[in-house]
Amino acid sequence: MEILKKITETLYDGDEFAMPELVKEAIKAGASPQQVLDAMMDGMAIVGDEFSRDELYIPEVLCSCHAMMEGSKILKPLLTDSDAKALGTVILGSVQGDMHDIGKNLVGMMLEGRGLKVIDIGIDVPAEKFVEAAIKHQADIVACSILLTTTMPETPKVVKAFVDAGIRDQVKIMIGGAPITQEFCDRMGCDAYAKDAGAAAAMAVALVSKA
Repeated sequence: MEILKKITETLYDGDEFAMPELVKEAIKAGASPQQVLDAMMDGMAIVGDEFSRDELYIPEVLCSCHAMMEGSKILKPLLTDSDAKALGTVILGSVQGDMHDIGKNLVGMMLEGRGLKVIDIGIDVPAEKFVEAAIKHQADIVACSILLTTTMPETPKVVKAFVDAGIRDQVKIMIGGAPITQEFCDRMGCDAYAKDAGAAAAMAVALVSKA
């Protein structure tokens, strides 16, 4: 359906003003709410991939995220509970001692744009709070943002908290941030590392798809 292709392209272009009318037009043309949502998520997938390859930059990604949000305002009331079922649930937060939230917030928007339910528990989050949130929301993934080298030692604390709670095998732990590397991720016993928001979204989708 041509209108669905147009929705994907418009979301990629980050035109938040055109998106609501396109969503309405697609529904009027007979597209199901899920088809429209899929077209929007296809656009976000392209944005995430190109951002990871440094072909798009943060301002462009934010425009696409805003377009996604504007389209979703029209779409959400039309989705049934079964339609709206998320791919998975992610607990998102900056580790204890880290007060940065811009990168974390961008990751959250990208995750939602790929169809994941995001529970953002904020900044300066102790390891135990990640565990509590994961249990409360039956999370599939815990995503920890680590922007400072001084907060890198929080990583093993988060892993240990999940081991101590007896749910380490039930939750994937994903980490990312400026000082983080794949080698550090592996050494700490985490399940995945993402170098940026686009990679985080793709990785999260891959993790829940394997579950």
